[in-house]
Amino acid sequence: MKYLRWIAGLLISLILTSAPVAAEPVTVTDMAGRTVTAPRDPERIIAIGPGTLRLMVYLEAHDKVAGVEDMEKANPGGRPYWIAHPELARLPRCGPGGPAGINKKPDMEALVALAPQVIFTTYMDAALADEVQKTLGIPVVVLSYGAFATFDEAVYDSLEIAGKIVNRGKRADTVIGAIEAMRIDLRKRTEGIPEDRKPGVYVGGIGYRGAHGIESTEVSYVPLAWTGARNLAEQVPSRIGSHVFVDKETLLRLNPDVIFIDGGGLALVAEDFRRKPQFYASLNAFQTRRVYILLPFNSYTTNIDTALADAYAIGKILYPERFRDIDPEAKADEIYTFFLGRPVYREMALDFGPIGQVAPFLK
Repeated sequence: MKYLRWIAGLLISLILTSAPVAAEPVTVTDMAGRTVTAPRDPERIIAIGPGTLRLMVYLEAHDKVAGVEDMEKANPGGRPYWIAHPELARLPRCGPGGPAGINKKPDMEALVALAPQVIFTTYMDAALADEVQKTLGIPVVVLSYGAFATFDEAVYDSLEIAGKIVNRGKRADTVIGAIEAMRIDLRKRTEGIPEDRKPGVYVGGIGYRGAHGIESTEVSYVPLAWTGARNLAEQVPSRIGSHVFVDKETLLRLNPDVIFIDGGGLALVAEDFRRKPQFYASLNAFQTRRVYILLPFNSYTTNIDTALADAYAIGKILYPERFRDIDPEAKADEIYTFFLGRPVYREMALDFGPIGQVAPFLK
């Protein structure tokens, strides 16, 4: 351990002697409740854990990132921030990453070799963060998105904390303001609709530790919540948490008016549709061809940009008069451009299907 601290200190010293003099340190209280002092506006940072790199892209601080996780390189699908910045793939590795690494000691030697001035991480408890920080002699700042597979305003605190350190405080405020503005816009467009006039909606094909078919759904599905939709998954009994697998008998009983298919599970739903046509023909949504594609937003925690794009597509389909000014594909690229710096809808649609379009196996 002393060897690791010595190497880390030596590498950081070599970098700092050739770099501009850093501004005075900044002290923050991170999402684990720890008081951490870090250099303000560091030139070299590491982002490990679910969604941490995404926050650096949202903050326009990705040019400071010195290394990325193996998981990011090996499984790039469904993460628009990675698609928007292919240069990140050329950075050296900073550890394995992935769900198995949550709240586990990171690859200390890989971190030492990259000599970051600050390490940002998510979902790490205070004791482990303190241990890593003490061993490496590098500030460790814990961030969070709140509960997995949802939208939690804890992410606002994370943006503010990270923004303060990387000198992107104004950008953090702008991102938070934009998210809130879109959430308010969605709410205003859909408010006042009586429950008995709302179609019953179901979202299938949602990924959960892998790809799944139509039985896989979410009770707390963020885009449906933002549009005030009547999510029939809320009627499913005996569930644990937000995710639930609905058997086909229950789905027939729910009999949704509209079904959305997460693009990540679209191929599995299409295959099942071909194998069991009688089952699908019994569902109202399939009879009326009201089965639509959404982009997957839960990939290494919530891709807020995609969740917002999905919400506008859902609004356009369920309440066309209230969203008559919205083109879901154009809106998706507008959102991606704001969050990521460039439009990436085309790439997402190639991987998962066009947002808001009728499922192709019904055509």
